[in-house]
Amino acid sequence: MNEKPKKLINTKGLRLDGRKPNELRSVKIDVGILPNADGSAYIEHGKNKILAGAFGPREMHPKHLQQADRMVLRCRYHMAPFSVPERKSPAPSRRENELSKVIRDALLPAVFIENYPRTGVDVFIEVLQADGGTRCASITAASLALADAGIPMRDLVVACAAGKVDNKIALDLMDIEDKIGTADVPVAYMPNLNAITLLQMDGKLSLKEFENAVEIATGGCKQIYEIQKEALKKKYEIIEQEEEVE
Repeated sequence: MNEKPKKLINTKGLRLDGRKPNELRSVKIDVGILPNADGSAYIEHGKNKILAGAFGPREMHPKHLQQADRMVLRCRYHMAPFSVPERKSPAPSRRENELSKVIRDALLPAVFIENYPRTGVDVFIEVLQADGGTRCASITAASLALADAGIPMRDLVVACAAGKVDNKIALDLMDIEDKIGTADVPVAYMPNLNAITLLQMDGKLSLKEFENAVEIATGGCKQIYEIQKEALKKKYEIIEQEEEVE
């Protein structure tokens, strides 16, 4: 078993993967990759690889869960057994159920649920490979899947985390930093509206450190937001080109 490094930031101010404390991991996003889903997105955020599919709006089943004045949004977050070094059980865990609710609550403020009474939209998120920050990357992908499905939204929701590593506030923690670091602050954000839809904290931070972490995390969200918009544009540019050829 490998020993955990004592220092996560070296004397040159670089992290284990060569990033500076305020740098994001690489982010790659593709939209509309599942033909059988109404909307879908795939994200590679660092070593995280996550797929999201949205289905609906459609008649809500079972019917007793219908809401007469709004749409019901359901999310299921699931980690594949092979997504982590030690195989996990395919059965839904307590953490997966909790994160499913967290992701749903982060997405709800962006969706015009009042436009589709008595209907339901299901979002399925599958983590194919995990390396810290999967809840944030899942929110980013799920938001795009909803947009790709044509669900009316106030804004895209994008998420990123900041945390405390070796007594420094750092952006976008990877797995080992999340486990060994002092604190983790995931933030989900609607940049166009300047509205936070999710704010959590694990660990201990002073008020000043917490405010700094939130500021850094929202800055990371704004960077990913641009990648989100480009991914959506790319899909419709491809559709436009295909229509011109026909």
